[in-house]
Amino acid sequence: MKITKVIDTQKEYQAAMKRVDELFHARPKTKEAEELKLLLVLIEKYEDEHYPINLPDPIEAIKVRMDDLGLAANDLIDSIGDKGTVSKVLNKKLPLSLRMIRKLSNQLQLPAEILLQEIKLVHAA
Repeated sequence: MKITKVIDTQKEYQAAMKRVDELFHARPKTKEAEELKLLLVLIEKYEDEHYPINLPDPIEAIKVRMDDLGLAANDLIDSIGDKGTVSKVLNKKLPLSLRMIRKLSNQLQLPAEILLQEIKLVHAA
């Protein structure tokens, strides 16, 4: 496959993927290695446009990250507030404030972009 334009169709995408397989072990600083780099950029652009990955739910992201770091709800008190507030946030009964987002992003090393999303709150019956 000779690269002459951006990838616009599924057929072109499949051909580009096949060519990447052929070039995968290209030696650095060769024409093949340069072609591989260019193909990877074009494939990434196509995938970003046609197969977008949605951001995770903010509260679920917090819970997963807490699990990754071995944290308990009490470990979020400095970022969220008292124990009751932490519980309300983790149970989606209270939205994250901007202050919470800043602190949680820093503490948990989560992108603010994830935490800034709207949270569908659960209302008590």
